[in-house]
Amino acid sequence: MNNSVEALSLASLSLAFIPVAAVLVMMYRWSLGPGNALYAVIRMLGQLLLVGYFLSFIFESDNSWVVLAVLAVMVFASSWIGLGSIKEHRHLLYKRALLAIGLGGGLVLILVTQGVLKLEPWYSPRYFIPLAGMIFANAMNAVSLAAERLYAETGRGVEWLEARSIACRAALIPIINSLFAVGLVSLPGMMTGQILSGVSPLVAARYQILVMCMIFGASGLATLCFLSGSRPPGEKTLIASPRLLGSGPGRGTQ
Repeated sequence: MNNSVEALSLASLSLAFIPVAAVLVMMYRWSLGPGNALYAVIRMLGQLLLVGYFLSFIFESDNSWVVLAVLAVMVFASSWIGLGSIKEHRHLLYKRALLAIGLGGGLVLILVTQGVLKLEPWYSPRYFIPLAGMIFANAMNAVSLAAERLYAETGRGVEWLEARSIACRAALIPIINSLFAVGLVSLPGMMTGQILSGVSPLVAARYQILVMCMIFGASGLATLCFLSGSRPPGEKTLIASPRLLGSGPGRGTQ
């Protein structure tokens, strides 16, 4: 068996779009409005092609300042995107989301790259940037779920502490489900990629354990940081304010 991953031709790759086209056609026939899904697919293509060229440039440059600039873009962008579930309050909550994702994800990134992997040099872009992407993406998703659920619960009159607990549990549901399912229901992307490239399954499993701990820690820390700062004791909270909540939960959800 060949232990290297073969280059994927454009003709072969095009076959993967057959089920995508089938879903879009079904959505059109059912009057579900396939426009947003089609836009998402097109945007995915553009973003991944661009990031492929961009990462090639970064890997070749091997410059710490370039890596730090990329990390900054990741944190600022993920903080903005993560508040998409409550668009009308993005500007008011952006600093809080930025702190939560930057602090929660940043601490985990430093621990993994410098403590576990001991990268040489410390900013090795081939490892640093993909790991940062996984960490900040999962922290972003957790903060997004926490913010949406917190608004929804306080909007229907749930007491603050209970709403915060509900929001925290909801934010961690996806990653906890992933912990239960990994190895039984799914072989995650990193482990699958390593196996396809010829790495021993036992070695791939170790790295996947690292990844699962990494994203659980980043998601949990970011969520706790965001929710802890949502209502300082003795002060009126932005989240629970009826004036800001307007008509109730669910407004502005993507």
